[in-house]
Amino acid sequence: MNLFRRKVLSLSIGAAAWPLVARPAAADSLAPRPVHIVVGFPPGGIVDLSARLIGQSLQQRLGQPVVVDSRPGAGGNVATEAVVEARPDGGTLILAGSPNAINAALYKKLPFDFIRDIAMVAGIMQSPDVLVTNPAFPPKSVAELISYAKANPGKINMASAGNGTTTHLAGELFQMMAGVSMVHVPYRGGGEARADLVAGRAQLMFAPIVEPIGFIRDGRLRALAVTSLHASPVLPGIPPLAAVVPGYEVTSWFGLGAPKATPADIIAVLNKAVNASLAEPAIANRIRDLGAEPMVMSPRELDAFVAADTQRWAKAVKFSGAKVD
Repeated sequence: MNLFRRKVLSLSIGAAAWPLVARPAAADSLAPRPVHIVVGFPPGGIVDLSARLIGQSLQQRLGQPVVVDSRPGAGGNVATEAVVEARPDGGTLILAGSPNAINAALYKKLPFDFIRDIAMVAGIMQSPDVLVTNPAFPPKSVAELISYAKANPGKINMASAGNGTTTHLAGELFQMMAGVSMVHVPYRGGGEARADLVAGRAQLMFAPIVEPIGFIRDGRLRALAVTSLHASPVLPGIPPLAAVVPGYEVTSWFGLGAPKATPADIIAVLNKAVNASLAEPAIANRIRDLGAEPMVMSPRELDAFVAADTQRWAKAVKFSGAKVD
């Protein structure tokens, strides 16, 4: 069992196992019923993990049950629509993230507008991707990759976890900003893409750090750059891609959102509770073990962050021509 799977299993505990404590006064403005965190992806992945990690601590802080409600489908849109239509009383939250920012441009006929219909509550974690290649692939740096790609247009296979995923669009954004042309090869998930990359059937891939880090450490994959503006402590010595392609930045993030009409005092209570949880060393360390950082923001700061991220992904979607409808 690999390290990531063990971490997922260690954190995937049911709400029934979480301890019940007295209801704090700060939570009096919340509805007197369980808080549901709706997750738009299947259990066992990083999205579900984020919900369970913060949900356990929230239950202790709020003094009422917190239930992780899995509603996968349509790239997270099924879950988002359910929260948009929920009562705005703090009892139903969405585990939001980068897919929501991407979907705003990827899907042309959504029954909601994420920025208009969801009020961001609090961040949980954010993490850069890492650009990895098969060790046999000649370029050993981003500068060498760009030169090689320009000399061999359309001859580099760029694997991804599927059309419209962050792993796909991070590569499209790179092509756009670096002025290179590669062949996008979508797979049915990151695991299949990574397997072909290790086998040499694909040459490179953008992936969340947590997924290929074991392969990087044992030499089966080579890391060329991270997609944050600064180096990641999880991969010391690996430079940011922005050092060669100025302005390039891709961050995978996860946070909580609520129906737009949720009162400001309820959002403030939840934001305070989440940020206090992220300050706990045990939770902060678990997040860093995954190659991420705690995402402590006010609701206003998070709203601005999501708006900027949505604009960034819209450019990548337009450049790629990716469509789902």
